[in-house]
Formats: sequence, structure tokens, C-alpha cells
Amino acid sequence: MSDPFAVVNPPELGAPRGFAHGLIAAAPGRTLFVAGQIGTDAEGQDFIGQFDRALGRVLIVVTAAGGRAEQIARMTVYVTSMERYRESRAALRDVWRRHMGSHYPAMALVEVAALVEPTASVEIEATAVLP
Repeated sequence: MSDPFAVVNPPELGAPRGFAHGLIAAAPGRTLFVAGQIGTDAEGQDFIGQFDRALGRVLIVVTAAGGRAEQIARMTVYVTSMERYRESRAALRDVWRRHMGSHYPAMALVEVAALVEPTASVEIEATAVLP
């Protein structure tokens, strides 16, 4: 299967790590907007567990719409602690690879004061372009 996107990483912006500066979707395509997904459950998972579950839930929506991980064009990750995110990067890399392989969409990572669910520390929303 060919890559559904052309990656745009202008050299003057520097090499991205863990994201792409931009993606161009080939036409035609259907746009899927995935609502923010959290990763909390009855066991009250830790930060890495919440990231894993939230990303998995995003992919459940994409798959239900007939898509695949590599068709995600952009993603925003909201965290309640940037420090916790930075401390978890090595483990999060493994979680990412398990769910997304080597596909890196255009991304933003945003620290927020709180999420709607009081025990949530991660929320992920995404946009996918499906054939």
C-alpha cells in the first residue's frame, strides 16, 4: 500500500522528531474528525497506560470508519503535566510504535490545567483522511 500522504518537512524548520511539519492528502478522500479520547478506566491507569489506551481508542474510531493508523493526518495530544510526558518519552515511544508504527502525522502537544474527566491526564484527538 502506498503512503496516503506526501510529507512536507521544509529543511529551514529543522528535522522533526516524532511528528511531521505537514502532510498533503491525495484527493479524493473522506475526512474523519476523531473526538478527544481519554485513557482512564476503572483501574485508574498511570500516565503511560492512559496514553496507550487513549491512542488505542483513537484507532478504534479510525478502524470503525474503515481507516488505518497511517491515514491519520493530524493529531493533538493534551496532557495535564508536560513534566510527566517528558519523563515518559522512552516508554511512550514503544506505545507509539505498537499503535502507529513509523507513521508520524502533523502533531501538537499541549499542556492543559485539567481535562473534563478529573482522573484523566491524557486526551488525544485526531483527523484522518480515508479513501
